[in-house]
Amino acid sequence: MIKENYLDNSGEKADKLIEEVYSVSNRHSFEFRFDDSALIVIDMQNYFLKPDSHAYIPSAVCIVNPINTLVREFRKRNCKIIFTKHINTVENAGMLNKWWKDILKNDENANINENLDFTGTEILVKTQFDAFYNTHLESMLRENGIKQVVITGVMANLCCETTARSAFVRGFEVFFPADCTAAYNEKMHLSTLYNLSYGFAHIVNSKDILNETDNDE
Repeated sequence: MIKENYLDNSGEKADKLIEEVYSVSNRHSFEFRFDDSALIVIDMQNYFLKPDSHAYIPSAVCIVNPINTLVREFRKRNCKIIFTKHINTVENAGMLNKWWKDILKNDENANINENLDFTGTEILVKTQFDAFYNTHLESMLRENGIKQVVITGVMANLCCETTARSAFVRGFEVFFPADCTAAYNEKMHLSTLYNLSYGFAHIVNSKDILNETDNDE
């Protein structure tokens, strides 16, 4: 499996991915309602962000700043922010352990990376790709009147995509910023964007969310 640093800090590459996706898929109109939304930041942990980890995602460094920008905007608006932290035991890993022959234990690798602005935000521990599975994520969103979710983090094609699909079938409108998600390589990321754009999510740039925010002020 090839690992690539295919994103960039300018967001231009993410824009090209979005352009590619919508050259073959219909773009659905949307109205981003900030007060109805929650920001979900998935698994931005040392396991994926530290270069010395075998699970390191080279492009993950490029999504830190745009995620932090969204976090600051959501925090300023007093809107819901949820960081997920993936932790497994052999008992709760299920097929993940059989498939990967590896689990993410509750150690330093499981910590959210220090470059993420997660101070004071809710941390949701999950054990599977789907952040809704055996967690209180759905009830948390319902209790806060959330109707739209912005899904960011890693990996785009595993936990982020699975959670996006799960959110959609639960009736949440899903926004998936291409510049705030990353996979091991461009093909994996692009495949996710194709799939989600067709049936599950608005593929956007984080600036699209921020522009909607500006219009709401």
